[in-house]
Amino acid sequence: MSELIQELSPNGVLRLMMNRPEIHNAFDAEQQQRLIDALEGAAENPEVKVIVIGGEGKSFSAGGDIHYMRSMGSNTYEQNLADAGRLAKLMKTLNFMPKPTIARVHGAAMGGGVGLVCCCDIAVGTPKARLALSEIKIGMVPATIAPYVVRSIGEKPARRFFMTGEMINAERAQQVGFLSEVVAEDALDDHIEEIAGMLTNNAPGGFVKAKWIINEVHDKEIDDEVISTTVKFIADIRDSDEGREGLSAFLEKRKPNWQA
Repeated sequence: MSELIQELSPNGVLRLMMNRPEIHNAFDAEQQQRLIDALEGAAENPEVKVIVIGGEGKSFSAGGDIHYMRSMGSNTYEQNLADAGRLAKLMKTLNFMPKPTIARVHGAAMGGGVGLVCCCDIAVGTPKARLALSEIKIGMVPATIAPYVVRSIGEKPARRFFMTGEMINAERAQQVGFLSEVVAEDALDDHIEEIAGMLTNNAPGGFVKAKWIINEVHDKEIDDEVISTTVKFIADIRDSDEGREGLSAFLEKRKPNWQA
């Protein structure tokens, strides 16, 4: 079978399942490119409404696989730049997806696997989920994924986990912001399906707008410029076809045209 399974449900939920269970879904350059291609395709496919990323077997993803990491030591500087650029592209593509993304986190998520979790809009884990930014144990640091990790959990927790490389359990991962919520293992897929169902009922153009406004106001002082941005933004939305349709449907007590 493919090392990346892609399944699109009738209601528009695309499941991207990393399928390298024998190495805990650790990824190499080829798997990174498969994920990039799948995400770029999903962004352009109107049938895809929500994306769920997970892993087959016992783990979500153990980050870089051993053969992939071994090659880093013998690469030239230019090769390492290109390799890091590929991982950076994967994280950026996932983080800025125009459609909602959900991480299905069970078992271990390590290194770059934690990066995938942090780049998703929602991350649902099981009580057996374990996360670690363990790069420092082999003389590395989680540099490429750092912007997304720090935005997810904040500076102070990032300082600790970048430097200790410790493994944290699901409860702690939820407390610091890696995971949105933790549910029983036998309820994981049903709960993700429930969240996906809520998302697929919402205005498809609204997801891009929601992500944009969050990025615009995140960590900024609430000054006149920020307030002006939000005022203009909502006025533009009210004047859009989707905004007018949504408001009309609400007032007329009917479903908007994006709902079946």
